[in-house]
Amino acid sequence: MSTSTGSSASPTGLLYLSKADVASLGVTITEIIDAVEKMFEEKAAGRVEMPPKPGIHPQPDAFIHAMPAFIPAMKSAGIKWVSGFPENYRRDLPYVSGLIVLNDAETGLPLAVMDCVWITAQRTAAASAVAARHLARTDAETVGILGCGVQGRSHLQALHTLFPLRKVMAYDTDATAREMYARAMSEELSLEVVAVDGPREAVTGCDIVVTAGPILKVPHATIQSGWLDPGGFAALVDFDSYWQADALREVDKFCTDDRAQLDFYRQEGYFQNIPPVHGELAELVIGQRPGRENADERTITCNLGLALEDMAVAPLVYRRAVERQVGTWLSL
Repeated sequence: MSTSTGSSASPTGLLYLSKADVASLGVTITEIIDAVEKMFEEKAAGRVEMPPKPGIHPQPDAFIHAMPAFIPAMKSAGIKWVSGFPENYRRDLPYVSGLIVLNDAETGLPLAVMDCVWITAQRTAAASAVAARHLARTDAETVGILGCGVQGRSHLQALHTLFPLRKVMAYDTDATAREMYARAMSEELSLEVVAVDGPREAVTGCDIVVTAGPILKVPHATIQSGWLDPGGFAALVDFDSYWQADALREVDKFCTDDRAQLDFYRQEGYFQNIPPVHGELAELVIGQRPGRENADERTITCNLGLALEDMAVAPLVYRRAVERQVGTWLSL
């Protein structure tokens, strides 16, 4: 197949964007948060298409998912083929890997194939940030991060744009990882980031808590009842893996990004001990369901990761790549 570089889209060309290409484009987390929030508005109005994501599971607690979606208002159609293999760290490989295919919504022709790792990290954090806008206290200053990998980094970056953060408590089962995280994020964001020895130190006393470990069908349930303070907000990036059932039942509002997918996962054996769902993020965004109503509520969002979030971000990446002449054009 021949390759060439170009500055504009071609009706017979396909733009390939590597992980480095995608990360180099300068699409900001603020742009991504805004795009994801706009997508939730469209979702609330029923103007999107997203079937439940099918998947295969070659290893225990590993997955490879197909995630198609269509957002007419953004002229965005495509699919993400993404894997998550929790044992990859033993091979010095990333937990998450995969590709996004972006199609022309008018002709169906593929426009681009792009690495999904950077986009997945950013759009996941953006969805949590959208939830935090509605469920966290506006004066939140202290964040607890449990899981100091890619998602731990992107979530802190996103939350830093919305809240007057002052201090971060960082925990990881790998002591080296949490120490490296504390140094790197302290320097990047000019925050006090403290590597803590135990998980409770990253929960109790924190206004916002992010759990970002591996997704497990059987939760390790480290976080116990009484750990999350009144007024605390938690974003569960790793499903309910970190939480005991009693700790979840203490929460006043338990939200998610999509009820249908949550029900699908329940049928697959996940989420066996969660409280009733208060509302979807789309309902919070348009005011159909209330977000935080007082300073003492404990609130949680358990976002599953939606193909719609990827399709909200992929056009931003594609347009910026075309404008900046980044990537490799392949003939179809």
